[in-house]
Amino acid sequence: MEKIVIYGGSFDPVHNGHLRLARAASLRLNAEVVFVPAKSPRWKEPSASPDDRLAMLKLALEENGSADFSIDLFEINSDSEVNYSIDTIHHFQDKYPNHQLYLLIGADQANQFDKWQNPAEIASCAQVVYVERPDVKIDKAIADRFHMIPLNYGGSGSVSSTSVRELKSIDVPSKVLDYIESHRLYYMEKLTKFVSGKRLVHSLSVAHLAYAIAKRNDILNPEHAYIAGLLHDLGKHLDAASTKKIMEENFSEYTGYPDWCFHQFTGCYLAKKEFGVQEEDILDAIKYHCTGKAHMPPLTKIIYESDKIEPSRGYDSSKMIARCLKNYYIGFIYVLKENTKYLKKAGMTEDNPLSEECRRLYLGEKKK
Repeated sequence: MEKIVIYGGSFDPVHNGHLRLARAASLRLNAEVVFVPAKSPRWKEPSASPDDRLAMLKLALEENGSADFSIDLFEINSDSEVNYSIDTIHHFQDKYPNHQLYLLIGADQANQFDKWQNPAEIASCAQVVYVERPDVKIDKAIADRFHMIPLNYGGSGSVSSTSVRELKSIDVPSKVLDYIESHRLYYMEKLTKFVSGKRLVHSLSVAHLAYAIAKRNDILNPEHAYIAGLLHDLGKHLDAASTKKIMEENFSEYTGYPDWCFHQFTGCYLAKKEFGVQEEDILDAIKYHCTGKAHMPPLTKIIYESDKIEPSRGYDSSKMIARCLKNYYIGFIYVLKENTKYLKKAGMTEDNPLSEECRRLYLGEKKK
């Protein structure tokens, strides 16, 4: 008998953890997996529209799917205000009368299964399979009562749709990431309140270049490069009064610096306050992306170089980009040297202690 795994959810958005889990279910149960996106799930209000969530799901399966993966639009096309799983099960029974049905659910859903609409009927029509999580203890009484079985797979990763929406993770297929950016969904909607126009184009370009450099150089947590790159210019939009207030209250040691570099400090402040960034490597990369400093961690070097050479700046930076992709450290030295030469030729200076100590350490300049 052929087998089908019914994999429902809001997929708001779909991420690589969903795809890894679906692939594991397909292999372990020797079954096809049918994704069933919910239009109006009763347990939450999706952030994105059904059309956007479906579009992202299609892109994800197009990029990183399987011949055993498909999408069923029963719930999306339903006229009901709320979709119940028992109705979906009946739909699959009618559509695939000679197939064995499995219903794939999460550990938290398994513990609440007795509160679902007609749980006993669901369990009699489909084999309920739950996915274990290290932070959720399965209620054995409920699992036994409804004859549930575990998938015994723990490789889906720590990514969640919530973490993607909040810019804590970008563990999604690249086409889904592009869709989020181009349609201004989730964190992008919030970002556009701070950065817009050419500045937004620049920030996206820095994010993608930094992410590529980090991945090519096997940097730990390459997603941090994307996040830091996307948020590095948050402080650019602030007026002089707001900038002064943030600087005096949070970065008083730098208030005597030239005002062209203030946005790196205010950007660090806003990344933490508005986007909840707590990771020190991200905050450090934003905080010193303009001036540089001595003893810059890998991510700080990557954001510094990416900010200077990203393609939308309008000059041929291909040689510098190639060097950074090959070796971020050698590329950083090259970008720092070229940037210093450019500023001197243009009659501009970076006379501040941070930039000077950066050039002394990495370019061997003598102390003035």
